[in-house]
Amino acid sequence: MLFRDERWPDGTPCWVDLMVPDRAAAAQFYQALLGWDIQFGGAETGFYGMAQLAGRPVAGVGETPSGQKGMPAVWTTYLGVSDVDKAVAAIIEAGGRIVAPPMDVMEEGRMAIATDPTGAAFGLWQSGRHFGTQVTLAPGALAWNECMSRDYATAKAFYGDVFGYSFGDLSTEDFTYATLDVDGRPVGGLGQATGTDYEPGWMLYFWTADADAAAARIPELGGTIVSAPVDTPFGRMLMAKDNQGAGFQLMAPNEQSGTQEGWSA
Repeated sequence: MLFRDERWPDGTPCWVDLMVPDRAAAAQFYQALLGWDIQFGGAETGFYGMAQLAGRPVAGVGETPSGQKGMPAVWTTYLGVSDVDKAVAAIIEAGGRIVAPPMDVMEEGRMAIATDPTGAAFGLWQSGRHFGTQVTLAPGALAWNECMSRDYATAKAFYGDVFGYSFGDLSTEDFTYATLDVDGRPVGGLGQATGTDYEPGWMLYFWTADADAAAARIPELGGTIVSAPVDTPFGRMLMAKDNQGAGFQLMAPNEQSGTQEGWSA
């Protein structure tokens, strides 16, 4: 388990949050599955919940506003930026769309919600007092974020133009995929969504100590398994939906990936 106490570099997926019809049901699911301690704020925060590990924030949990109760439950990935307003202008120029314009979140930071030209939604986060996730390399912490797109070329051009990523090609004959690199370091991924294997959009992965045990536990908690655990060079992975239908992925170290530095179960 490693801690971070400073803002994340621009373009880095720095935060994720969940919007669901029932925040209490979400808390029960994720606390049991990932070991989170979720503390909900007061009315001034919209009763927004902070999921914590070792007393440090790792994710947010919010309840769908009463006027939007028909909205599906969904996880959102936020990309760190030093200036939300400049990032919004760059997104519009590159063919993206702004869903929620820049707004201050008390003294915690400044945010906006956008979609890329292919329709994938993501957030922007300009740090104030809140830097984003503060825990890495531990069960329950954020492990990876990636955008799976039906139009890989358009998405690649967009994210490169807006966030200045360089790309590390991991493609094979059957799969088109690149890492999103900041200062030569992978911070996320971009892939071609084909068939029905992936739902287009931004996806997130959380670490788990045991992917198979988690897969058995998820249905007991009211969730569903979309794709059973499978070994990859990067870990043993599974795809699932929680007890309100929000999709997420879990990843556990395996023999191919090796034990993660700083890992603590």
